[in-house]
Amino acid sequence: MKEIKIGKYTIGKNHPPFIIAEMSGNHNHSLERAFAIVDAAAASGAHALKIQTYTPDTMTLNIAEKEFFISDSNSLWKGKSLYDLYAEAMTPWEWHKPIKERCEKHGMLFFSTPFDFTAVDFLEELNVDFYKIASFENTDLPLIRKVAKTGKPLIISTGMASKEELAEMVEAANNAGCKDLILLKCTSAYPASPKEANLLTIPNIRELFEVEVGLSDHTMGVGVAIASVALGASVIEKHFTLDRSEGGVDSAFSMEPAEFKLLVEESKKAWKSLGKISYERSEAEKKSLVFRRSLYIAEDMKAGEVLTEKNPRAIRPGLGLPPKHYEKLLGSKVARDLKKGTPVSWDDILK
Repeated sequence: MKEIKIGKYTIGKNHPPFIIAEMSGNHNHSLERAFAIVDAAAASGAHALKIQTYTPDTMTLNIAEKEFFISDSNSLWKGKSLYDLYAEAMTPWEWHKPIKERCEKHGMLFFSTPFDFTAVDFLEELNVDFYKIASFENTDLPLIRKVAKTGKPLIISTGMASKEELAEMVEAANNAGCKDLILLKCTSAYPASPKEANLLTIPNIRELFEVEVGLSDHTMGVGVAIASVALGASVIEKHFTLDRSEGGVDSAFSMEPAEFKLLVEESKKAWKSLGKISYERSEAEKKSLVFRRSLYIAEDMKAGEVLTEKNPRAIRPGLGLPPKHYEKLLGSKVARDLKKGTPVSWDDILK
């Protein structure tokens, strides 16, 4: 499978995971806070920062009843209309350019999730390097085709999608000209439970659709994300905020800077640890061989004495014969005087 080049980064199983910090609406309608989030994400080691490009009117209708009103008692956004929620969460379009410039100042990539055609056109004017399609839009095939036609790398979250729907979105992207497609395994719950992550789907997606695969993670902590690396995730996306206690539409399931830094560091360690299929001793292990158990004379012996269950003993270090020879040696006579602490060798045994 070919690797994908995005900006200065190469994405693929042979490279460290590409880590995305998702700002979403955690700027709380403050550009200064948005800048602070960019600065903190860069300091935490994020490779890219993602925002979302929409307005309430491109997302829904200004209706505050029935299906346009969130009444689910388990929702973080209970009591809001969809229109009001998106008005609260949106990133003003005039902020996009200064946020992008702030990211570039840190050497961090900037990109966005467009939610309609006008957003794609706007982001093209900003010359973003790549795009993301959100889970809730992954069945919007016209939008996928619109983004794919830009010829830029495309990331799609797979939340809620059936296998058949995944096939449709992959076909739509490919047929519209997308050459570099990444699918992110995603559970569209906020926050999500680790029990619902089903990370074993990651290698299956790679095999079925021959694409790069990663994880868009809404669980708390770093455990699920780190586990995804072991299963081949080459991209990890997590929501990011300065301080969950300060609130924000997505703050409850967002990572704080110290947590995100841990994610960046530990995901890279997890990737390094994969290595290759190998039963050879590492160089470090070779140095440890001396501390294995081996057979030693436990009490002084005279030439001709018989080895018994009490002498020799399997102890550390490992300079004597391996313990697997213990039963074979019992009843044998020693060929010479042996002091306590002598590692047993075949030369010490009468033939």
